[in-house]
Amino acid sequence: MARRIPLSRSRLISELNMTSIMDLTFLLLLTFMITFPNIEQGIPVRLPKGETSAIDDQQDKVSLTLNDKAELFLDGVAIRTEELGPLLKAKMENQPDLAVLVRADETIAYGKVVAILRLMHDAAITRVALVTDPGK
Repeated sequence: MARRIPLSRSRLISELNMTSIMDLTFLLLLTFMITFPNIEQGIPVRLPKGETSAIDDQQDKVSLTLNDKAELFLDGVAIRTEELGPLLKAKMENQPDLAVLVRADETIAYGKVVAILRLMHDAAITRVALVTDPGK
């Protein structure tokens, strides 16, 4: 029996199925939307309430965090208080217009925050911002 449809008439399907790619893209978008806010504020700190002005995004800055257990973090990395002074001096030599954002838990003793500010003063840092929670 002979073939009724010649081979030259059958064609290959050369289209991509976009449904699975769109599903994957949407899933990744949702994942990043949910996890990014948690990554941004890595160290949990209850900031004191208060209204402040906005921080200039153009200048070089580092984040210094003091949590409720008096643990010190520089840009999310744990550091001892004794190491902070020399490290800040080295950063100031490389970036003279460096700004330091201080995030301290509201339950921390005032004297510990002042000791950190004293180390920044000794390192000749003149741009310091105390980060607060604007509240509602």
